[in-house]
Order: sequence, then structure tokens, then C-alpha cells
Amino acid sequence: MKAVIPIMRNQRNGKIVNITSMGGRIAIPYHSIYHGTKFALEGLPESVQYELEPFGIKIILIEPGAVSSNFWKNMKTANTTKPSESADSPYSQMKIKISESLKRTVQNAMHPSEVAKAILEAITSDNPEFRYPVGKDATMTVEARKNMSNREFQDLIRQQFNLRNISS
Repeated sequence: MKAVIPIMRNQRNGKIVNITSMGGRIAIPYHSIYHGTKFALEGLPESVQYELEPFGIKIILIEPGAVSSNFWKNMKTANTTKPSESADSPYSQMKIKISESLKRTVQNAMHPSEVAKAILEAITSDNPEFRYPVGKDATMTVEARKNMSNREFQDLIRQQFNLRNISS
């Protein structure tokens, strides 16, 4: 952005596309670092859009859900050999359930071409939206988040990840 904004400002036109994730709008347990970085990738462009709008520069966020890629195979989690991973850890049951749910997510992940289509749609639009959730999981989750109270949404996440009835 730092490199292209001066050029776009001079030409008084341009579109900047940031690829974030639905994980920049909602968060799940055990992915706090990932979500923290994605929330930042949402906040920066949300602020900058106001600064660049007078120069004819549009900011676009592409927010995919689960995408079939090497991301899942290469994903590492923190503390994989720490005591928090042991069977007697107060977090072990929840961590197992999250891991099982993510395996199902990977099996239902969309093809990367869906993200490419959303990018193409956004950049060829004369008046693009600011946010483009991509994939059924992203659109449904973001919509649910908008229409629910915090408590209701937290209950939905607990239900989706089978986190009810976990003893401490």
C-alpha cells in the first residue's frame, strides 16, 4: 500500500485489494494469534479507506472462509509439546474438539478459484463493496454474527465446535 498509494493519489484513481479472512471478523478458540493478525488486516484498511476516498482510491477486503490449500497441511499450533497439550491439561478436551471440527472444515473447503472470482468481481466493479465474504461458511458466519447478540453468537460457536459439556 505504501508503494502504490502515492501513484494512485497522483492519478486520482485506483483500487487496493487486501486478502484477509472471515477470521478477521470472527474468532474461534486456540487461534488467537491468527485472528489477531487478521483483525489488524481488517482495521488498517477500514481506517485508510476514509483517508484515500477523496483521491478516488477504493479499498477492498476479500474475506474468504476455508480454502482448499496447503495452509491446512502446513498449519502449526503453538505449544504443541507444552504441558497444555497433555491429557490432564484443563484445555485438552476443548483442543481435541476444535481439532476434530477443523478437520471437517478442511474437507468442505472451497476451491481457490472461488476467491479469484471474488477478486475479479471486485476489481472490475465500478463501485465495489468494501467487504467481500467468500464461500458459504464465510457468508453464513458473517451474517449470523451481524444478526445475533454476542451471547447468541458465542453459543453458536460453542455448538459448531461441539464445546458444550466440556468439564474443566
